[in-house]
Amino acid sequence: TKRMLDAKEQSGLSYDELASKLGVTNTYTAQLLMGQAKLTSETAIKLQEALPDASKQDIEDMTTAFPMRAFDEEILKEPNVYRTYEAITHYGEAIKSIINEQCGDGIMSAIDFYCDVGTTTGKHGEKRVVITFNGKFLPHIEQKMDDNSAKSPRD
Repeated sequence: TKRMLDAKEQSGLSYDELASKLGVTNTYTAQLLMGQAKLTSETAIKLQEALPDASKQDIEDMTTAFPMRAFDEEILKEPNVYRTYEAITHYGEAIKSIINEQCGDGIMSAIDFYCDVGTTTGKHGEKRVVITFNGKFLPHIEQKMDDNSAKSPRD
């Protein structure tokens, strides 16, 4: 991770610029460099071109290793992360209610999911952060016996 982040720094590219070269979101780009997303072979070629200081071995390892998609709870002490977490928990019940009203009984996928971070300018000229979550809706199902293709463990 450190070597990949160093290669990004050496390139002088922002996450937005690097994401544009890779054809993925800026958030996914950051996840790739932090070892939290799997690098495809197609994107690996683009990443090597965009970050020439990254070792071929590091990039190859990113295509073969399965990423750890967990987090160290210490990260919640970082103010930016904590405030984002706080916003999600503060608005969580309202977000859930609106999702259910608009989509039905279910959840937003965090696997078939896109996240993008950007900025806008507020009406008083202040910089504002915009975080877009775009996740597939996954409806909860009624678990009908006839629809279950797996053999029952009780048989």
